[in-house]
This record gives sequence, C-alpha cells and structure tokens, in this order.
Amino acid sequence: MATQFLIRTSYKAVRLAAANHLPRTPVRVMCTAKGIPTNEEQATGLELRALLAQKKGKDPYSIFRPKEYAGTSEDPHIVPSIGDKRLVGCLCEEDNTAIVWFWLHEGNPKRCPSCGSHYKLIHQELPH
Repeated sequence: MATQFLIRTSYKAVRLAAANHLPRTPVRVMCTAKGIPTNEEQATGLELRALLAQKKGKDPYSIFRPKEYAGTSEDPHIVPSIGDKRLVGCLCEEDNTAIVWFWLHEGNPKRCPSCGSHYKLIHQELPH
C-alpha cells in the first residue's frame, strides 16, 4: 500500500515538473541589469560629498597624506585650523618620545622652541 502511494505521488510530481507547474524559488541576483553599482552610484550623504570632492582634487576630511614642507622660515609647515589659534605638537626627532607642545596663532608663524622648525597657521572652513 505504501509503495503504491509513493509511486502515485512521484508520478504526479514528475508530470507537474514536466508541465512547469511546480512553484520555483525566486533567484536573487547581486546586481542590476547594468551590472554591479560603483561607489559613486551607491554612496549617499557625507560619503558622496567626500567622493565628489576627491574627484575635484580636494581633501575635505584630511584623508590624503599631508604635503611635505621643509619647515624653514621660507617654507613653513602649514597647520590648518577653523579658529584663530591651535595647539601644535612637534616631534622633533623620529625616535624621540617627548612631544614639544606650543600655541600657534594666525598671522604670525612660530618656531619650535626645541628643534627650530617653522609652523604657520592657515584658516580653513569646515567642509560641511
């Protein structure tokens, strides 16, 4: 009796599958018809602003490596700030563990009291 039931149900299942009447599970794809979206296509908000600014060559959130300056009075290290003064720390030697801290004010470049490197404060607006 059980074998007849199995034979009947398997026969019906084969007939339905052949006639395409079985429900199919939907296939999930990871992309659209155009392909996988790029970063610019799927970015929103501040991430989109940063990507667009990087395309224009700007560095709104200090993502790029800072430009190297000689640190002389003719070519001082540039320190960006949104205010008129900023606390600057100078690591005078590579292997030095002590940081020399001093205040830097807008308009007048200052020299590190320990190593003699020159620093200049430049006013910078916030990107957002």
